[in-house]
Amino acid sequence: MGTGMMGRIHADAARRVGARVVAVAGSSRTSAERAVREWAGGSAALEVEDLITHPDIDVVHLCVPNHLHEPLAARALEAGKHVVCEKPLALDLAGARALAGSARTSGLTAAVPFIYRYHPLVAEARARVQAGSAGSIHLIHGSYLQDWLSNPEDTNWRVDAGKGGASRAFADIGSHWCDLVEWVSGHRIQEVSALTKTAYAERPGAAGTAPGAVSTEDIASVAFRTDRGAVGSVIISQVSPGRKNRLWFEISTANVSVGFDQEQPETLWVGGREGNQVLTRDPNTLSPEAAELSTLPAGHPQGYHDAFRAFVADVYASVSHGAAVGRMPTFEDGLRAAAITEAVLASAERGAWVRVGDFSPALLTASAAGASLPES
Repeated sequence: MGTGMMGRIHADAARRVGARVVAVAGSSRTSAERAVREWAGGSAALEVEDLITHPDIDVVHLCVPNHLHEPLAARALEAGKHVVCEKPLALDLAGARALAGSARTSGLTAAVPFIYRYHPLVAEARARVQAGSAGSIHLIHGSYLQDWLSNPEDTNWRVDAGKGGASRAFADIGSHWCDLVEWVSGHRIQEVSALTKTAYAERPGAAGTAPGAVSTEDIASVAFRTDRGAVGSVIISQVSPGRKNRLWFEISTANVSVGFDQEQPETLWVGGREGNQVLTRDPNTLSPEAAELSTLPAGHPQGYHDAFRAFVADVYASVSHGAAVGRMPTFEDGLRAAAITEAVLASAERGAWVRVGDFSPALLTASAAGASLPES
């Protein structure tokens, strides 16, 4: 479901792992028919409900605006379909919690494409910082920077909080960064202190309609503590000119540091007191999981499409075998992302540290000088 860029990417990944794209549904029959002509040849153009209930369909991929995720994912699970749903799972934490609960009780595969886990050198970073010789992790920091909303005339359906949710930049790309560093480090972000900024008070409406007020953030600056004693920080921005999709993190342990830049996915920076190295992807020298994800020989670049293919392969393996593959991000990970996002919004609103999960919607309107944090 969905005929934009992400729908095309999901369909491509499905075909690359041997699946058949049975049908496409969009915002209209016209858009679905266009997708079939342009990138889903051999598929049927269906209405949404017909796709959900089609007897030949095993997995429904939801690549639609955020406000449709929760109702369509719930409907697909009810119909007995396995689901791949783009993040965020829902417009708020309550909706994400409900979906995760439905997926849990259904026994169906329900996955969220946090696909940056699937870069081979991300797996290598994970192996190195979690190795016993690495020592304790002290520091986790980085950024995720884009520029597609850096001009005041730039707009998109995500700018509309009714369709995108109360958080934009953090829910959209900050969720990817947090999922990635938690996966690599094995730590959980436990407490956050956040600042947010909206760069432009107004932006044009969709399809060139009249300008409207913007209530969602373009920038988030977040300091955090983890459950295992590390500290960290991240800058999230969709208004940084020249930065197209720069997801970067660095993790420092007692004995080694690793740094990964998603725009340079074939290399991993490895730092030590005695010297540094830039590790180039080579399946002959990587850790087992990183080597498994290296589907091409050294010197033949892998990237985003390959990571997406590996994610979809794990999803379909889970569908076939009836058990989740260990690294596959599930609706539980989508729920985790929603909890961190709401903690960031609560912290920015209150001007205070907030523990992830230890807050209620009332805190979003409480003054900074008001009520104290609830006990964990």
